[in-house]
Amino acid sequence: MRIFTRRAFIALLALVAVASAQEPTMRPWKDTQGRIIQAAFVSATAENVTVRMADGKEHQIALTRLSAEDQAFAKSQASSQPAALLATKAPEPTSHRVPVEKRVWPQNVIVPSGSIEIQPVQESAPARKFVYRSEAFEFTSQAKLAGSVMKEVARTFESTRKLITDLPWGMVCRPPEGLERYQAALYETRNDYIAAGGPPNSGGVYMTGDKIFKVPFPSIGLKLLGKTYAKDADYDGGTLIHEITHQLMHDYLPFLPVWVIEGTAEYTEMIPYNAGTFRADSHKSGLRDHIQEMLKRGYNASIGNLETHMTMNRGQWSGIADSSNRAMGELYFRSVLIVYFFCHLDGQGGAKKLPQGLRFMKFLDAVHAETEALRTFFKDPRVKRSPDGSFTYPTSFPPPDMKPETGPFKHLKLLLDERSYSQVAEEIVEGYKGIGLKVSAN
Repeated sequence: MRIFTRRAFIALLALVAVASAQEPTMRPWKDTQGRIIQAAFVSATAENVTVRMADGKEHQIALTRLSAEDQAFAKSQASSQPAALLATKAPEPTSHRVPVEKRVWPQNVIVPSGSIEIQPVQESAPARKFVYRSEAFEFTSQAKLAGSVMKEVARTFESTRKLITDLPWGMVCRPPEGLERYQAALYETRNDYIAAGGPPNSGGVYMTGDKIFKVPFPSIGLKLLGKTYAKDADYDGGTLIHEITHQLMHDYLPFLPVWVIEGTAEYTEMIPYNAGTFRADSHKSGLRDHIQEMLKRGYNASIGNLETHMTMNRGQWSGIADSSNRAMGELYFRSVLIVYFFCHLDGQGGAKKLPQGLRFMKFLDAVHAETEALRTFFKDPRVKRSPDGSFTYPTSFPPPDMKPETGPFKHLKLLLDERSYSQVAEEIVEGYKGIGLKVSAN
């Protein structure tokens, strides 16, 4: 084996006979025998470094074959440029922009096994930084996790992405602008989580500002057994699914009323889920279980004043939610009742039935058009973006309306469809009565 590695490195030396000294990214690399090649750094893992030769070909070299100086250089590059550590990229999302009339509600949604294959990217015990990637997510953990354990963590994330993609909402799940994958930070203790900005009373949170889903180990079912972490077989990932839904809908959040944002997340959370499979066609049983649980907690199955709820802006919502946990629970409960109605009960009564969820799909399609318009806006050279997230633009070229008071409500007319709020409220009550559930409008 020692002879083979020598020959392999000599072969690399032969490839650089025509190396260009003008290439700015080229640098000398020395092996443990003192031999030198000129190549550019591409990426690195804990065991290997990938370099690009002058002829464009890439080669992988074991770090142990390099000088101590070059090993340190490769590790420093990997630490400062985590996005370049792997050549593989997350798959480009497909839009599934089929006409709303032809969309169907899925039955079982099963995550493909390839989506949860884990690639270790970086491992640094002194820095408490261990980076892993699944198909569409990058996880930065404070502790080293076995591949099998990390796969179980990724399963819930990738399964939720598959669910959102398969639902006929027409949403395109792609990481926020500038990111190759969705980002998740995993904290070993709740204290670490809170120190990183996690709300004290939460089990996990998606931070739209830094575009990172932050969650402590206990909230993803990880427990310490001896010196290693294992996945709790009895873990319930409902809260996790709720927050992942927010993360997957990042592009849509500025254009959605809060009741849709929270109602859709509650909807995905209540769909029966186990080990990578969502039983999406069992949404009705999931709803019944959710209502029964909320009734046990003392909540009323009521949508309250429908117009007030559907037109509530973020400031008003926060003012109510912050007043008490019960008030917040009522907002969430009303939201999922309304979202479920628009998904499955709206237009199902009367002589002429509409396709299931037709109005809601049209509404979300209009919101999707807003997200596309915003991406187009930011690609225009007239728009100047600053590192802090602010941007400037000519007054003759304004962005889509994202003002909290108006932007999220401009397409509500597609849900109402020439009906008054009181008419829709009556239809909600009747719709639930039709499936044997009592929901009030007061």
